[in-house]
Amino acid sequence: MGLRLGFAALLLLLIALAGSTFRILREYERGVVFQLGRFWQVKGPGLILLIPAVQQMVRVDLRTVVLDIPPQDVITRDNVSVKVNAVLYFRVLDPQRAIIQVEDFLMATSQLAQTTLRAVLGKHELDELLAERERLNVDVQQVLDAQTDAWGIKVATVEIKHVDLNESMIRAIAKQAEAERERRAKVIHAEGELQASEKLMQAAEMLGRQPGAMQLRYMQTLSSIAGDKSSTIVFPLPIELLKGMADLSSKS
Repeated sequence: MGLRLGFAALLLLLIALAGSTFRILREYERGVVFQLGRFWQVKGPGLILLIPAVQQMVRVDLRTVVLDIPPQDVITRDNVSVKVNAVLYFRVLDPQRAIIQVEDFLMATSQLAQTTLRAVLGKHELDELLAERERLNVDVQQVLDAQTDAWGIKVATVEIKHVDLNESMIRAIAKQAEAERERRAKVIHAEGELQASEKLMQAAEMLGRQPGAMQLRYMQTLSSIAGDKSSTIVFPLPIELLKGMADLSSKS
């Protein structure tokens, strides 16, 4: 009986040693191996052999990490308070530095992204936050990428998702947009009046140079008025027209 218990204990010990000796890393994983507390090398993927109690391994995932940046209170350069949240895409390029240079690279990158988002967006005005997101995304990405390079991390993309305004600011922006539309409508109307007045002046000059054209226009006006039978219109007859008719009758 004791022999069987001893054999079972030995078997369990061998299984435990095998579990701590052999590790399998997937294609997207790397193992940072430490030997007696000192960095030894980066291994993987595939089957990894470790010396129990002498070597320890830390797994690192090399796939792109999608990190949601929670809403941040940002005060823009024109003193407008907004809430901005974003999404961050990054991946580990150097597993050794990601494990050795920072305690928890996921937490560190998340905290750095929050502070960087507030700092970069706070240098811009509200109109830029609403209209130039692509440029601001690039600005935040470049700052983050430069700061995380020491950790062996590559920040690929930063995308601003939402810019939330309070109700009073939304109403103010709506009033501003309405005023801008009214201003544009008045400008267009004024430009139309100017063009119409220029055309009328050209027509008046042309009619003044050619009396026959004036008489023709007069007759066209009489013809259009005659078609309206709902009212009686007294229309003065120009002397020039009478003279023209008299000259025609005398020649005939």
